[in-house]
Amino acid sequence: MTRYISILALFFFALSACTETAKTVTPTAVERPVITNPLPSWQENGNKEAIIDFVEKTTTENSPDFIPVADRIACFDNDGTLWSEQPMYFQLAFAIDQVKTEAKNHPEWKHQESFKALLAGDMEKVMSGGEQALLQLVSASHANRTTEEFDKNVADWMKTATHPKTGKPYHKMVFKPMLELLHYLQSKDYKTFIVSGGGIDFMRVWAVEAYNIPSHQIIGSSIKTKYEVGADGIPKLIKLPELNFNDDKEGKPVGIHQHIGKRPVLAFGNSDGDYQMLQWTTTARGYPRMGLILHHTDAEREWAYDRKSAVGKLDKGLDDAAKYGWLLVDMKDDWKTVYPSN
Repeated sequence: MTRYISILALFFFALSACTETAKTVTPTAVERPVITNPLPSWQENGNKEAIIDFVEKTTTENSPDFIPVADRIACFDNDGTLWSEQPMYFQLAFAIDQVKTEAKNHPEWKHQESFKALLAGDMEKVMSGGEQALLQLVSASHANRTTEEFDKNVADWMKTATHPKTGKPYHKMVFKPMLELLHYLQSKDYKTFIVSGGGIDFMRVWAVEAYNIPSHQIIGSSIKTKYEVGADGIPKLIKLPELNFNDDKEGKPVGIHQHIGKRPVLAFGNSDGDYQMLQWTTTARGYPRMGLILHHTDAEREWAYDRKSAVGKLDKGLDDAAKYGWLLVDMKDDWKTVYPSN
């Protein structure tokens, strides 16, 4: 069952376009926080000190490792790095809920096997329908609507949806230690970017407030969008059920190049989907570089998974972390807490 949910999740993410509130946000200038005690939720056991040392030496003007503000680029994966991702990617949970919500308006779905199976919770049967069945589900949850309609659907879902295991709203399942790291970097004039396999439009609805990262610094997968002027003379952007860009694995360095135009000096991920982003970041010459991997080892406070996980698989990254000098951040040993308290 988990394997089929994972396959469906990856497909949704390839075709898809926290925090104290969940609403559509108009991008504004990001405020520079003042940090007097960096990373208070991190344990004093080596990795915290390594991160602070890297940030301080690259932002101190007299340091031989000083990096000019224009080149202080830090890229973060989202799913499994900035918030949880088990037992399925949260965007997939959104897609499934959207299909269930829309079912009452589509009596014809009762006669379409893919929808019947999904509504019955039979993911194995959904997958047996192949790509055509998945495209139908993607269209129902993400495409064939304006960008404004999609944004509202995501915002409304975020206000009410809760995680099946924790009971928390999804936007409460961001990682407190990662929020501290983002804010610390931002206080030192680092530009922080999200580089995720998740949908760019899905993230931009809520992630601006969640991470204090403006929408133009969020990079993700997307489906095609067309410009259309309606009968009322008002222009609209319509989301289409066609892949535009898959921001995962090899796609991440490509997305960084296309959206940012510079290599990061710091990259943080949690799975083999982030391998190429970390590799591309840390093998560049010139400035000091840092690569980090969040290793999910805490079954009590979150989840413990890596090599055999259907979601967020970490295998090759574990094998090659030492080779590239990537820091393995152990959730159980490195973090005093996981989620914000409120």
